[in-house]
Amino acid sequence: MVKWGPMKAQLEAILRQVFERKITPEEALTKLRDYPYQDLDFAKLDHHREVHKGHPEIVFGLGKTPEQIVMIAREIIAKGSNLLVTRVEAAAWAKISRRIRGLTYHEAARTVTFKQKPPVMGRGKIAVVTAGTSDIPVAEEAYVTAEILGNETERIYDVGVAGLHRLLDQIDKLRGTRVIITVAGMEGALPSVVAGLVSVPVIAVPTSIGYGASFNGLAPLLAMLNSCPGGVAVVNIDNGFGAAYLASLFNHL
Repeated sequence: MVKWGPMKAQLEAILRQVFERKITPEEALTKLRDYPYQDLDFAKLDHHREVHKGHPEIVFGLGKTPEQIVMIAREIIAKGSNLLVTRVEAAAWAKISRRIRGLTYHEAARTVTFKQKPPVMGRGKIAVVTAGTSDIPVAEEAYVTAEILGNETERIYDVGVAGLHRLLDQIDKLRGTRVIITVAGMEGALPSVVAGLVSVPVIAVPTSIGYGASFNGLAPLLAMLNSCPGGVAVVNIDNGFGAAYLASLFNHL
């Protein structure tokens, strides 16, 4: 069921203006950016998000039942949009996969995707860089998100400051990108080092990986917020999705 909300009269007026040739279809599209949403009782799907954001609504899977994810996913796919569901545990995926065919589960990233149309591609390459192997699950969430949003994306893993020569070996790749996502736990030093070597935006993702004094990611978060080089943006702890979404916006400018 589609609900138009309290703005039904305004919507009808906009459509009437198009039919009477008082405004162009393009002008109407601008006015219609916020209409409509689909009410599933437990969720309201914003199918027009692709109009005003450039990408369809992305589903946060954690806390939703497999049945709820299935219902949401079916509606998004039926509208012709690509699908991305983040934070889907393996047990939930086992139930979802039996209900909808053709989905892809990215185990390390804990994401579900369905791509049925080519996205508008970004202008350059996004690099996803991790300090250590333990940071890879968060990095993979960023990688999968960046790819489905229409970006050429490259992985550069396990090049943290404990072995700086490993990072320096990748410097040509880093300087050939348009945006860099750095994923690090422990003391969170990686984005500062990377930002000092490149001239492109660096998006820092603190992870909850580390010993007790890292406070489940709080220590690297604060370190990244206090980064000395310019050009570093910081997202929340373990937020690979948020980093990739921001990187995609930069890459599509």
